[in-house]
Amino acid sequence: MTILVDRPRWPAHGTRFAHLVSDVSFEELHAFEAALSLSLPRRLRFHNDHYDVPERAWQLAVDAGASVVSTHELVRRIRAAGLRARSTSAGTAPRRRGV
Repeated sequence: MTILVDRPRWPAHGTRFAHLVSDVSFEELHAFEAALSLSLPRRLRFHNDHYDVPERAWQLAVDAGASVVSTHELVRRIRAAGLRARSTSAGTAPRRRGV
């Protein structure tokens, strides 16, 4: 099992959020979240490939075995695993560098 989490640094709704992903499968990701009973309110947001974890729940994910990595490493790993969704919907497509 390889569950990855970056540090909570994305501000929204009065808190900061981290990203929780699997670099193996979505089934593994959902099973990890369900086992923690986190009831994460921001399931599979934006790219449809991660959970947003509020800062208050971050340590629980780490204590349960999520590996802390940089955001760059997290994205690199889910892309390499073929789990990064490529959306073309307005407002959800990945940003291009230099744009």
